Amino acid sequence: MTDRIFPDEPAGPFPAPPSSFTDAEGREIEIRPFGGDAAEGDGEFEALVEMYTEFDPADRAQGIPPSGEAGVRDWLDTILGGDARNVVAWDGDVAAGHATLVPDTTPVPEEGVYELAIFVLQSYQGAGIGTRLIEALLGHGAENGVDLVWLTVERWNRSAVGLYKKVGFETSDAESFELEMTARLVDSVGDG
Repeated sequence: MTDRIFPDEPAGPFPAPPSSFTDAEGREIEIRPFGGDAAEGDGEFEALVEMYTEFDPADRAQGIPPSGEAGVRDWLDTILGGDARNVVAWDGDVAAGHATLVPDTTPVPEEGVYELAIFVLQSYQGAGIGTRLIEALLGHGAENGVDLVWLTVERWNRSAVGLYKKVGFETSDAESFELEMTARLVDSVGDG
C-alpha cells in the first residue's frame, strides 16, 4: 500500500474525451484518447515523437520528456502501453499537448493509483489547452479504473501548481524542492 495521503473528497467529475474547443489563440483544438499504435510509422505516434523532439529543454522537468528522438521513442513506448491512460490535444494533425496517467510503480503498487504527467508545447502554452487537457485526462482515467492520482511538481512552477489546484489536487507532501500533489477521482460526466 502506498504511503501517499489522498484527499477524502473527490475532485471532479470531469468530462471524458473526445472534446473540442477554441483556444485563447483562436485555434480549434480537439482532445481525444491516444488511439494510435505505439509503433514507428503510426501517424499519431509519429506526431507525438515530433512534439517531444520540438519540446523546449527549459520546460523539461525531472528528466522528462527525454531529449533526443531515440529517447523520446523509448519513453513513449513505455507510457503509451500497458494500463497507462493517455490523451492528446490536436491542432489539426499537430500534437499540441499530451497528458498521461501511468500505473503506480511503488514497490507494492496499489490498483487504481496512477501518476500524472502533462506536457504542452511552448507555442501552445497560455491558451487554455493545459486545463482542458488535464480535465479530459482525469475524465478518461475515471472512466477507465483510475481512482487515485498523484504527481510531483517543482514548487517554483507556479502556473503548474495553480492548474493542479484548480482541478482539485491537494498538496500531500511539501518536504523537498518538489511538491507532491494528490487527487481522488469520481466518475466522469461523459462526453464533453
